[in-house]
Amino acid sequence: MTTTIRAADIARINRALPFWLSLLLVPVAIISALFGGWTVLLMPVASWGMFSLLDAILGRNANNPDPETPLSGLFWYRAITILWFPVQFTLLLWLLYYVPRADHLGAGEAVLIFFGMGVISGTVGINYSHELMHQKSKIERWMGDLLLASVLYGHFRSEHLRVHHLYVGTPRDPVTARYNEGFHRFFPRVLHQCLRSSWQAEKAMLSRRNLPVTHISNPFWRYATLQTGMVMLAFVIGGWAGLALFLYQAFVAIWQLELVNYVEHYGLTRRHLGAGKYEHVLPRHSWNADHKASNWLLINLQRHSDHHYKPDRRFPLLQTYTTDEAPQLPYGYPVMTTAAMIPPLFRRMMNPRVRAWRRMHYPDITDWHSYNKALNPAPR
Repeated sequence: MTTTIRAADIARINRALPFWLSLLLVPVAIISALFGGWTVLLMPVASWGMFSLLDAILGRNANNPDPETPLSGLFWYRAITILWFPVQFTLLLWLLYYVPRADHLGAGEAVLIFFGMGVISGTVGINYSHELMHQKSKIERWMGDLLLASVLYGHFRSEHLRVHHLYVGTPRDPVTARYNEGFHRFFPRVLHQCLRSSWQAEKAMLSRRNLPVTHISNPFWRYATLQTGMVMLAFVIGGWAGLALFLYQAFVAIWQLELVNYVEHYGLTRRHLGAGKYEHVLPRHSWNADHKASNWLLINLQRHSDHHYKPDRRFPLLQTYTTDEAPQLPYGYPVMTTAAMIPPLFRRMMNPRVRAWRRMHYPDITDWHSYNKALNPAPR
């Protein structure tokens, strides 16, 4: 009996182990800081480059786990997301202390090292916070808030839960990239529209409880407090140079997040039913990608069709879909987000797929003008 239990535990650990590969990015960042020179370029290679190469070698994973797997069977999957904040936070503090004082590092090298830190904070940290914010556990939600505070983007939780999931694929969702909207127009737009829409969503929530927007239960108080603490800590540890580098890594992390947001729903819309109502969210309203290696790094975020269809489903249990059920990205997020930085290339890759998706699911809609217009979220 003991042998059977032990074998089952080992099997669970082995299945979860690939999702711990993100930890390998930590020594890469440390090596970059200790040695400088060409090593400061290792982070983009180790993250985007290595996982794109592994996707090409390992291919796709079309297997679907049992969605009824109990929470007890997900311990080793949950553990990496909970442990990640202390790991990332320790690395960030060490870099803030070490890099401004390192005589062997020039200003350009310091900037590139913190670009790499921003890649970690955005590609891994914000992604893990996304998983954690969807959970009911207080410790998981707190870990999510702390990860977002470390990149000064706390309001993302309110925007994601109270706006994006409700209004994805509609004009009320700032994050849904419209057909032909390039990333360089999308990015500055979402920076201010998401802040506004998240504030309006929390204000409306408080109003329904007959509470003023200044009430202590408004999570923006928590976001502001945590982020102020992070800024002060960065200054105390690294001085003005450390503060500047901290702000830079936060910007890089936010840029990484919004690149992913841009790709996830580009050109996809829900049918307007009239009177301001839209059809229910279905798997076909998000781009799906089941590339094996990049899903290890991104804890199955690329199975985004299922995440929006079943938002409460934890990342190890997310399902993938066939082309009949959900639109498919040609490559994983590392390649697709790189392509998004070159709008003509991205449109060449994606516009034919959007048009094919429209013909498949909405052949009766002939005028897409209102669906293509720039997003202007309505006030709540």
